[in-house]
Amino acid sequence: MAMAMANLAKRKGFFVLSSESIRYSLSLRGFASGSGSDENDVVIIGGGPGGYVAAIKASQLGLKTTCIEKRGTLGGTCLNVGCIPSKALLHSSHLYHEAKHSFAHHGVKVSSVEVDLPAMLAQKDKAVSNLTRGIEGLFKKNKVNYVKGYGKFVSSSEVSVDTIDGGNTVVKGKHIIVATGSDVKSLPGVTIDEKKIVSSTGALALSEIPKRFVVIGAGYIGLEMGSVWGRLGSEVTVVEFASEIVPTMDAEIRKQFQRSLEKQGMKFKLNTKVVGVDTSGDGVKLSLEPSAGGDQTILEADVVLVSAGRTPFTSGLGLDKIGVETDKVGRILVNERFSTNVSGVYAIGDVIPGPMLAHKAEEDGVACVEYIAGKVGHVDYDKVPGVVYTNPEVAYVGKTEEQVKALGIEYRVGKFPFMANSRAKAIDNAEGLVKILAEKETDKILGVHIMASNAGELIHEAAIALQYDASSEDIARVCHAHPTLSEAVKEAAMATYDKPIHI
Repeated sequence: MAMAMANLAKRKGFFVLSSESIRYSLSLRGFASGSGSDENDVVIIGGGPGGYVAAIKASQLGLKTTCIEKRGTLGGTCLNVGCIPSKALLHSSHLYHEAKHSFAHHGVKVSSVEVDLPAMLAQKDKAVSNLTRGIEGLFKKNKVNYVKGYGKFVSSSEVSVDTIDGGNTVVKGKHIIVATGSDVKSLPGVTIDEKKIVSSTGALALSEIPKRFVVIGAGYIGLEMGSVWGRLGSEVTVVEFASEIVPTMDAEIRKQFQRSLEKQGMKFKLNTKVVGVDTSGDGVKLSLEPSAGGDQTILEADVVLVSAGRTPFTSGLGLDKIGVETDKVGRILVNERFSTNVSGVYAIGDVIPGPMLAHKAEEDGVACVEYIAGKVGHVDYDKVPGVVYTNPEVAYVGKTEEQVKALGIEYRVGKFPFMANSRAKAIDNAEGLVKILAEKETDKILGVHIMASNAGELIHEAAIALQYDASSEDIARVCHAHPTLSEAVKEAAMATYDKPIHI
């Protein structure tokens, strides 16, 4: 069956199931860590942000639900070895950096500051442990059956699970959702050993601070982990095949962001590829050459982070056995209701097209089970916020200026620097700006881009505005508390449709 991709990157409509849709025989169900052999309404393979959220939502909608997770702890890559531990280390390293470089300026004198790396890593591990147990608690509260093990399809309605205690069980379901997430994308000739050459997982657990830390890939993860170890004292060099960092970012913001990272000591080798790796000595020697070809150079490091993107994780699931269609990069093809070409089998999150982000997977999960339950679901991939959690942070939602130009839309731009924001000046943290793009004729907001220390929090006002097709004047005429960083968003909106006040 040929799959209609329905232009997933622009999924905007609401879809209502027909009157012939799903009817269920509902029953009371309990939480268990063992077999889920009785037939479920919904079975979810994967307990990451998409999977566990889908499981909870399905149960809340009255569907008997089982979630299968191979790791043995819920939360997936994001909670265990991704979003959460990296943010814990980003915060801890930021505190150290502030104590060492900024406290005295604020009248706080500290005689000596040093890094206790084991304690820092222990704090990170405690945060992860508490949150994974918290999800198990939510499963119990919502009566979601939880099976710990590696699941693979036996048929379109049965999943065989090799449990982590060495057993096997078969979980049956009327509807099965694949939510297995993604894995680190490998590079030819670069073998990850999680010691000298690490993935993001290894970069979160280094036993000592490397003197020279090289990052291959200038995306979200690479810049965040480079920022962590750079704050703690590493010399950080980022090697990127492309001509620019974070390609999804607005070009004007990207340039300012890169300059900020360079001022912090991060070095960039753009338009550069890794063509050889030598780990025979104490450290690592990377052979580099221009992306277009040319003379080779050697870059030495103590630790190298491979952060060249992620790839859908579908290995061993048995998708081919039941005939699920995938594209050339391994993503599962789905329609607007997250259905695959196999009846009763669905997919969400990183295994399907769209942004590989935890919050996108969560929205997928909720929408998917809403469709299954005979309701409506909705995810608009054009309005999924992105955040780089460095300092300053960069957050954005909607279109970049380059995308607006490519579409031939006449537009206006409004900008406001945090140097003119009273709260930012008062706390001596005024680097960055807010940039708003709006359609010239209607003033409808097309995209918002923020570079600031709290950009990841500030962006959600813009996300709501875009979701409801607001104009820049709509934001500008909303009273914002003073003094707050959010006033910069208001002023940028004023600059878009008229003129700002404070600059």
